Amino acid sequence: MNKKIIAAAVAATMTSVAIADVSITGATKVNYTTTDYDNTTSSNAVKNETDLKIVGKNGDTQVVIGIEIDDSDSGSAGEQEGTAPTGSGVDLEDVYMTTKVGDVAVKVGDWDNGNNFVRGSDRGLNKMNLSTNIGSLGLSYDSGHAGTDKVTVSTSVGGFDLKYANQVKDNEVTVSTTMGGVGINYFGDLNDTANTDRQSIELTGSFGDVGVKVVSIEAESAATITSDSWAGDFEGASGAFDLEAGMDVMAVQLSTTVAGNKVAYTHTSVDKDTKTADKDRTINKVVVTRPLASGATFELTYSDVEEDATAANSYNQLDLELSVAF
Repeated sequence: MNKKIIAAAVAATMTSVAIADVSITGATKVNYTTTDYDNTTSSNAVKNETDLKIVGKNGDTQVVIGIEIDDSDSGSAGEQEGTAPTGSGVDLEDVYMTTKVGDVAVKVGDWDNGNNFVRGSDRGLNKMNLSTNIGSLGLSYDSGHAGTDKVTVSTSVGGFDLKYANQVKDNEVTVSTTMGGVGINYFGDLNDTANTDRQSIELTGSFGDVGVKVVSIEAESAATITSDSWAGDFEGASGAFDLEAGMDVMAVQLSTTVAGNKVAYTHTSVDKDTKTADKDRTINKVVVTRPLASGATFELTYSDVEEDATAANSYNQLDLELSVAF
Protein backbone atom coordinates (compact mmCIF):
# COMPACT_ATOMS: atom_id res chain seq x y z
CA MET A 1 0.00 0.00 0.00
CA ASN A 2 2.83 2.37 0.95
CA LYS A 3 4.56 1.63 -2.34
CA LYS A 4 1.40 2.58 -4.25
CA ILE A 5 1.12 5.87 -2.36
CA ILE A 6 4.78 6.72 -3.06
CA ALA A 7 4.40 5.83 -6.75
CA ALA A 8 1.30 8.03 -7.03
CA ALA A 9 3.13 10.94 -5.37
CA VAL A 10 6.10 10.61 -7.76
CA ALA A 11 3.78 10.38 -10.75
CA ALA A 12 1.92 13.50 -9.65
CA THR A 13 5.22 15.38 -9.28
CA MET A 14 6.39 14.29 -12.73
CA THR A 15 3.08 15.34 -14.25
CA SER A 16 3.26 18.81 -12.71
CA VAL A 17 6.74 19.29 -14.21
CA ALA A 18 5.65 18.05 -17.61
CA ILE A 19 2.74 20.46 -17.88
CA ALA A 20 4.56 23.51 -16.44
CA ASP A 21 3.61 26.61 -18.47
CA VAL A 22 6.95 28.07 -19.56
CA SER A 23 7.54 29.98 -22.80
CA ILE A 24 10.64 31.51 -24.37
CA THR A 25 10.38 34.21 -27.04
CA GLY A 26 12.93 36.60 -28.44
CA ALA A 27 14.47 38.43 -31.35
CA THR A 28 17.91 38.83 -32.93
CA LYS A 29 19.12 41.64 -35.14
CA VAL A 30 22.38 42.27 -36.99
CA ASN A 31 23.25 45.75 -38.26
CA TYR A 32 25.84 46.97 -40.73
CA THR A 33 26.18 50.75 -40.50
CA THR A 34 28.28 53.10 -42.60
CA THR A 35 28.50 56.77 -41.61
CA ASP A 36 29.89 59.55 -43.80
CA TYR A 37 30.71 62.62 -41.70
CA ASP A 38 30.96 66.06 -43.32
CA ASN A 39 34.44 66.93 -42.05
CA THR A 40 35.82 63.87 -40.23
CA THR A 41 36.76 60.29 -41.06
CA SER A 42 33.91 58.04 -42.11
CA SER A 43 33.24 54.83 -40.22
CA ASN A 44 31.76 51.36 -40.68
CA ALA A 45 30.44 49.09 -37.94
CA VAL A 46 28.77 45.70 -37.50
CA LYS A 47 26.67 45.08 -34.40
CA ASN A 48 24.38 42.31 -33.22
CA GLU A 49 21.88 42.02 -30.39
CA THR A 50 19.64 39.26 -29.07
CA ASP A 51 16.77 39.67 -26.62
CA LEU A 52 15.18 36.75 -24.80
CA LYS A 53 11.99 36.76 -22.75
CA ILE A 54 11.22 33.84 -20.44
CA VAL A 55 7.72 33.61 -18.97
CA GLY A 56 6.63 31.04 -16.41
CA LYS A 57 2.94 30.83 -15.45
CA ASN A 58 0.93 29.18 -12.73
CA GLY A 59 -2.72 30.22 -12.79
CA ASP A 60 -3.00 34.02 -12.54
CA THR A 61 0.64 34.30 -11.44
CA GLN A 62 3.58 34.67 -13.80
CA VAL A 63 7.30 35.40 -13.62
CA VAL A 64 8.99 37.32 -16.43
CA ILE A 65 12.75 37.35 -17.07
CA GLY A 66 14.33 39.52 -19.78
CA ILE A 67 17.86 38.88 -21.06
CA GLU A 68 19.87 40.98 -23.54
CA ILE A 69 22.97 39.67 -25.34
CA ASP A 70 24.81 42.26 -27.44
CA ASP A 71 27.90 42.34 -29.65
CA SER A 72 30.32 42.93 -26.74
CA ASP A 73 29.81 39.24 -25.95
CA SER A 74 31.46 38.17 -29.22
CA GLY A 75 34.99 38.09 -27.80
CA SER A 76 38.22 40.05 -28.19
CA ALA A 77 40.96 40.07 -30.79
CA GLY A 78 43.74 37.58 -30.10
CA GLU A 79 41.64 35.08 -28.17
CA GLN A 80 42.42 31.46 -28.83
CA GLU A 81 39.83 29.21 -30.38
CA GLY A 82 37.68 27.54 -27.76
CA THR A 83 38.24 30.14 -25.05
CA ALA A 84 35.38 32.07 -23.50
CA PRO A 85 34.83 35.71 -24.57
CA THR A 86 36.55 38.15 -22.23
CA GLY A 87 33.84 40.82 -22.37
CA SER A 88 30.43 39.61 -21.28
CA GLY A 89 27.58 41.29 -23.12
CA VAL A 90 24.87 39.34 -21.28
CA ASP A 91 22.59 41.64 -19.28
CA LEU A 92 19.83 40.46 -16.98
CA GLU A 93 17.14 43.09 -17.44
CA ASP A 94 13.48 42.80 -16.42
CA VAL A 95 12.84 40.29 -13.62
CA TYR A 96 9.41 40.55 -12.04
CA MET A 97 6.36 38.64 -10.82
CA THR A 98 2.73 39.52 -11.46
CA THR A 99 -0.22 38.07 -9.57
CA LYS A 100 -3.60 39.00 -8.07
CA VAL A 101 -4.72 39.35 -4.47
CA GLY A 102 -8.48 39.60 -4.65
CA ASP A 103 -9.27 42.50 -7.00
CA VAL A 104 -5.78 43.99 -6.70
CA ALA A 105 -3.17 43.29 -9.39
CA VAL A 106 0.34 43.04 -7.95
CA LYS A 107 3.64 43.49 -9.78
CA VAL A 108 6.94 43.18 -7.91
CA GLY A 109 10.55 43.19 -9.12
CA ASP A 110 12.72 45.02 -11.64
CA TRP A 111 11.33 46.45 -14.87
CA ASP A 112 11.61 49.28 -17.37
CA ASN A 113 9.01 52.06 -17.26
CA GLY A 114 9.14 52.56 -21.06
CA ASN A 115 9.61 55.61 -23.28
CA ASN A 116 7.44 58.54 -24.12
CA PHE A 117 8.12 61.68 -26.17
CA VAL A 118 9.73 63.70 -23.35
CA ARG A 119 11.78 61.13 -21.45
CA GLY A 120 13.72 57.97 -22.08
CA SER A 121 13.15 54.67 -20.34
CA ASP A 122 14.37 53.97 -16.83
CA ARG A 123 14.81 50.53 -15.33
CA GLY A 124 14.06 50.52 -11.60
CA LEU A 125 15.02 47.84 -9.09
CA ASN A 126 12.94 46.35 -6.27
CA LYS A 127 9.74 48.08 -7.36
CA MET A 128 6.15 47.28 -6.45
CA ASN A 129 2.99 48.24 -8.30
CA LEU A 130 -0.52 47.74 -6.94
CA SER A 131 -3.49 48.50 -9.20
CA THR A 132 -7.25 48.03 -9.18
CA ASN A 133 -10.47 49.46 -10.60
CA ILE A 134 -13.33 51.05 -8.71
CA GLY A 135 -16.12 51.41 -11.24
CA SER A 136 -14.72 53.46 -14.12
CA LEU A 137 -11.84 54.75 -12.01
CA GLY A 138 -8.41 53.12 -12.26
CA LEU A 139 -6.09 53.41 -9.26
CA SER A 140 -2.39 52.57 -9.20
CA TYR A 141 0.30 52.84 -6.51
CA ASP A 142 4.03 52.52 -7.18
CA SER A 143 6.72 52.14 -4.54
CA GLY A 144 10.39 52.49 -5.42
CA HIS A 145 9.68 54.60 -8.53
CA ALA A 146 12.74 56.91 -8.72
CA GLY A 147 13.06 56.54 -4.96
CA THR A 148 9.62 57.97 -4.16
CA ASP A 149 6.02 56.76 -4.09
CA LYS A 150 3.73 57.48 -7.01
CA VAL A 151 -0.08 57.48 -7.19
CA THR A 152 -1.90 57.34 -10.54
CA VAL A 153 -5.60 57.89 -11.20
CA SER A 154 -7.16 57.18 -14.64
CA THR A 155 -10.65 57.33 -16.11
CA SER A 156 -12.61 58.08 -19.30
CA VAL A 157 -15.00 61.03 -19.62
CA GLY A 158 -16.95 61.92 -22.77
CA GLY A 159 -14.58 60.17 -25.16
CA PHE A 160 -11.43 61.44 -23.42
CA ASP A 161 -9.02 59.04 -21.69
CA LEU A 162 -7.53 60.89 -18.72
CA LYS A 163 -4.61 59.98 -16.45
CA TYR A 164 -3.02 61.91 -13.61
CA ALA A 165 0.08 60.79 -11.71
CA ASN A 166 1.46 62.48 -8.61
CA GLN A 167 4.96 62.19 -7.23
CA VAL A 168 7.02 64.49 -4.99
CA LYS A 169 7.44 67.78 -6.96
CA ASP A 170 6.41 65.94 -10.12
CA ASN A 171 3.01 65.64 -11.81
CA GLU A 172 2.18 63.81 -15.04
CA VAL A 173 -0.96 64.49 -17.07
CA THR A 174 -2.07 62.36 -20.03
CA VAL A 175 -5.08 63.14 -22.25
CA SER A 176 -6.05 61.02 -25.28
CA THR A 177 -9.02 61.16 -27.64
CA THR A 178 -10.08 60.82 -31.28
CA MET A 179 -11.82 63.56 -33.24
CA GLY A 180 -12.87 63.21 -36.86
CA GLY A 181 -10.57 60.22 -37.37
CA VAL A 182 -7.57 62.07 -35.91
CA GLY A 183 -5.96 60.70 -32.74
CA ILE A 184 -4.86 63.35 -30.25
CA ASN A 185 -2.45 62.48 -27.44
CA TYR A 186 -1.13 64.99 -24.89
CA PHE A 187 1.48 64.29 -22.22
CA GLY A 188 2.72 66.80 -19.67
CA ASP A 189 5.58 66.33 -17.22
CA LEU A 190 4.81 69.28 -14.94
CA ASN A 191 7.20 69.94 -12.07
CA ASP A 192 7.24 72.26 -9.07
CA THR A 193 10.86 73.21 -9.84
CA ALA A 194 10.96 76.35 -11.99
CA ASN A 195 11.49 76.04 -15.78
CA THR A 196 11.61 72.20 -15.80
CA ASP A 197 8.28 71.35 -17.48
CA ARG A 198 8.24 69.12 -20.56
CA GLN A 199 5.22 68.32 -22.72
CA SER A 200 4.24 66.76 -26.03
CA ILE A 201 1.18 66.65 -28.27
CA GLU A 202 0.87 64.05 -31.03
CA LEU A 203 -1.66 63.90 -33.88
CA THR A 204 -2.18 60.66 -35.83
CA GLY A 205 -4.37 59.92 -38.83
CA SER A 206 -4.37 58.79 -42.43
CA PHE A 207 -5.10 60.12 -45.89
CA GLY A 208 -5.99 57.24 -48.17
CA ASP A 209 -3.15 54.70 -47.89
CA VAL A 210 -0.76 57.13 -46.23
CA GLY A 211 -0.40 57.19 -42.44
CA VAL A 212 0.46 60.57 -40.94
CA LYS A 213 1.96 61.41 -37.56
CA VAL A 214 2.84 64.88 -36.25
CA VAL A 215 4.35 65.62 -32.85
CA SER A 216 5.48 68.78 -31.07
CA ILE A 217 7.76 68.28 -28.04
CA GLU A 218 8.65 71.23 -25.84
CA ALA A 219 11.09 71.64 -22.95
CA GLU A 220 11.48 74.70 -20.75
CA SER A 221 14.86 76.39 -20.33
CA ALA A 222 16.04 74.10 -17.50
CA ALA A 223 14.58 70.86 -18.92
CA THR A 224 16.00 68.39 -21.45
CA ILE A 225 14.16 66.01 -23.79
CA THR A 226 15.69 62.52 -23.41
CA SER A 227 13.23 60.34 -25.30
CA ASP A 228 13.67 57.46 -27.72
CA SER A 229 10.63 57.53 -30.02
CA TRP A 230 9.79 57.72 -33.71
CA ALA A 231 10.58 61.46 -33.54
CA GLY A 232 14.25 60.66 -32.80
CA ASP A 233 16.69 58.98 -30.46
CA PHE A 234 17.58 61.58 -27.84
CA GLU A 235 18.65 59.33 -24.95
CA GLY A 236 21.79 61.25 -24.03
CA ALA A 237 25.23 59.74 -24.58
CA SER A 238 23.74 56.32 -25.35
CA GLY A 239 21.50 57.73 -28.06
CA ALA A 240 22.14 59.11 -31.49
CA PHE A 241 21.38 62.76 -30.67
CA ASP A 242 22.28 64.29 -27.31
CA LEU A 243 19.97 67.27 -26.77
CA GLU A 244 20.52 70.20 -24.42
CA ALA A 245 18.22 72.00 -21.98
CA GLY A 246 15.65 74.18 -23.70
CA MET A 247 15.75 72.33 -27.03
CA ASP A 248 12.34 71.73 -28.67
CA VAL A 249 11.49 69.08 -31.28
CA MET A 250 8.96 69.03 -34.13
CA ALA A 251 8.55 65.89 -36.25
CA VAL A 252 6.36 64.68 -39.12
CA GLN A 253 6.16 61.08 -40.35
CA LEU A 254 4.53 59.71 -43.50
CA SER A 255 4.19 55.95 -43.96
CA THR A 256 2.72 53.64 -46.61
CA THR A 257 3.22 50.31 -48.37
CA VAL A 258 4.87 50.07 -51.79
CA ALA A 259 5.18 46.70 -53.59
CA GLY A 260 5.12 44.77 -50.33
CA ASN A 261 7.61 47.11 -48.63
CA LYS A 262 6.73 49.27 -45.65
CA VAL A 263 8.11 52.74 -46.28
CA ALA A 264 8.32 55.55 -43.73
CA TYR A 265 9.75 59.05 -44.09
CA THR A 266 10.39 61.18 -41.00
CA HIS A 267 11.43 64.84 -40.90
CA THR A 268 12.60 66.07 -37.49
CA SER A 269 13.62 69.61 -36.56
CA VAL A 270 15.45 70.45 -33.33
CA ASP A 271 15.32 74.07 -32.17
CA LYS A 272 17.66 75.52 -29.55
CA ASP A 273 15.84 78.27 -27.67
CA THR A 274 18.75 80.69 -27.36
CA LYS A 275 20.43 83.39 -29.45
CA THR A 276 23.92 82.72 -28.08
CA ALA A 277 24.48 79.38 -29.80
CA ASP A 278 22.89 78.17 -33.01
CA LYS A 279 22.61 74.42 -32.54
CA ASP A 280 19.50 73.82 -34.60
CA ARG A 281 19.46 70.36 -36.17
CA THR A 282 17.50 68.81 -39.03
CA ILE A 283 17.08 65.05 -39.43
CA ASN A 284 15.60 63.38 -42.52
CA LYS A 285 15.16 59.62 -42.29
CA VAL A 286 13.81 56.99 -44.72
CA VAL A 287 13.09 53.46 -43.48
CA VAL A 288 12.20 50.58 -45.84
CA THR A 289 11.14 47.27 -44.25
CA ARG A 290 10.50 44.00 -46.07
CA PRO A 291 9.78 40.47 -44.76
CA LEU A 292 11.89 37.77 -46.45
CA ALA A 293 10.89 34.26 -47.48
CA SER A 294 13.49 32.89 -45.04
CA GLY A 295 11.50 34.22 -42.06
CA ALA A 296 13.88 37.10 -41.44
CA THR A 297 13.08 40.78 -41.98
CA PHE A 298 15.29 43.20 -43.90
CA GLU A 299 15.31 46.87 -42.99
CA LEU A 300 17.15 49.73 -44.72
CA THR A 301 17.48 53.05 -42.92
CA TYR A 302 19.02 56.13 -44.55
CA SER A 303 19.52 59.24 -42.39
CA ASP A 304 20.68 62.72 -43.32
CA VAL A 305 21.63 64.82 -40.27
CA GLU A 306 22.57 68.49 -40.45
CA GLU A 307 23.60 70.64 -37.47
CA ASP A 308 24.10 74.37 -37.97
CA ALA A 309 26.81 74.94 -35.35
CA THR A 310 29.11 71.91 -35.69
CA ALA A 311 29.99 70.32 -39.02
CA ALA A 312 31.35 67.26 -37.19
CA ASN A 313 27.80 66.50 -36.07
CA SER A 314 26.50 66.52 -39.66
CA TYR A 315 26.55 63.24 -41.59
CA ASN A 316 24.81 60.75 -43.87
CA GLN A 317 24.25 57.25 -42.55
CA LEU A 318 23.15 53.96 -44.11
CA ASP A 319 22.03 51.16 -41.78
CA LEU A 320 21.26 47.67 -43.14
CA GLU A 321 19.54 45.34 -40.69
CA LEU A 322 18.56 41.67 -40.71
CA SER A 323 16.29 40.57 -37.86
CA VAL A 324 14.21 37.61 -36.82
CA ALA A 325 11.63 37.16 -34.08
CA PHE A 326 10.94 33.75 -32.53
